[in-house]
Amino acid sequence: MEGTKGLVVVILMVALAPIATAGVSRWVRVPTVVVEILLGVLAGPDVLGWIDRDGPVVGGLSEFGLVMLMFLAGYEIDVPRIKGRPLRSAAAGWAVSLVLGLGAGLLMSLVVEGATMTGVAIGLTLTTTALGTFLPIIRDAGLLPTPLGARIMAIGTVGEFAPIVAIALLLSGRHPGATIAALAVFALLAAATVLLAVRPNPPWLDRVVERTLHSSGQLAIRLAMLLTVVLVWFADELELDNLLGAFTAGVALRLSLTHTPGALVEMISAKLDGIGFGFFVPIFFVMSGVRFDLDALLGDPKLIALIPVILLLFLVVRGVPTYVLAGRGELADRRRELALFASTALPLIVVITNIAIENEYLTGGTAAALVGAGMLSVLVFPQLALRTAGDDAAGPHPQGFDAPEDPPGDDEEEVLRDR
Repeated sequence: MEGTKGLVVVILMVALAPIATAGVSRWVRVPTVVVEILLGVLAGPDVLGWIDRDGPVVGGLSEFGLVMLMFLAGYEIDVPRIKGRPLRSAAAGWAVSLVLGLGAGLLMSLVVEGATMTGVAIGLTLTTTALGTFLPIIRDAGLLPTPLGARIMAIGTVGEFAPIVAIALLLSGRHPGATIAALAVFALLAAATVLLAVRPNPPWLDRVVERTLHSSGQLAIRLAMLLTVVLVWFADELELDNLLGAFTAGVALRLSLTHTPGALVEMISAKLDGIGFGFFVPIFFVMSGVRFDLDALLGDPKLIALIPVILLLFLVVRGVPTYVLAGRGELADRRRELALFASTALPLIVVITNIAIENEYLTGGTAAALVGAGMLSVLVFPQLALRTAGDDAAGPHPQGFDAPEDPPGDDEEEVLRDR
């Protein structure tokens, strides 16, 4: 009964989040994800006490919500658009971020009186990019089809995929050799999956998929969930983070739709969005707020003072390498926006801090400071980026993001064509 009550309250918070977002949009632009987390904090044990941190029902739904978030992040990646220079540049930037992040994390571990693994955990949180979180923002702002959108996708792809691999290598507690072997096995499976995905689907399968999309059969959605669950299960069996499997499943599904008519792809995407962003993903963010250790954070002024420091470190560790590497090329004048999006972090911060708490690398208060800084990054950085990225937007601007008031002039149109 207790689990049912918690589920009702969580779903209530999920439903209230977009309403609250629309309500405050006239005064301040707040992403729905931040509102979901804040509502979770409000309903959690540190404030109203309506939801238990360890409820089995909402806990299971929250875990699958994170899986869906990573799956949808992988699904949105257009591999042909980001391969080549954008992906190489993003990978080089993340490699620099890893060095900077681990160095900053080890220095911060001295402040919070932690061990070396405390510094490693903090350092990894600094290297993440919240592609799954700001993906709806850049999509709703119309940036995805633009060159700027492609570069953001490349940076976000590496910023989410590479830290997942680093988590397996540095935080799993296993022998590095065993972890590398497990990653190699999973890489072979992922390669085989991708090779199968890029092959044209049998005509009969396309017909069944199209026919059942308008009935209770929904074969495309069922196959997508099957692929996700199988790859998540396989990653779990190899003692790797299940997010690796979810992300790979999303990429593979997108590649499998390469030869599918555009209208059909749009319909499948809309249904997946409905399942993910309409239900499972917001449950994850609400429960992230429920698990936010507000008491520990407020009880230590030193931890509160760390939040703006961590926010600045996001810019230094992820933003600066991105800004420097984007100094040449067609998007050199958009490197500030790229740096701001690269510095936006949240979901993997939650994952890394949860793992670190379980292994006693981090205290609840330090984890709360990191998550709090991540929430601020989601609240601030994309909005700053969108202020100067409006000219690249190609679509509507819902969720409180206004379109540019004046159309570009002749000179601006010429510049946009050149990009």
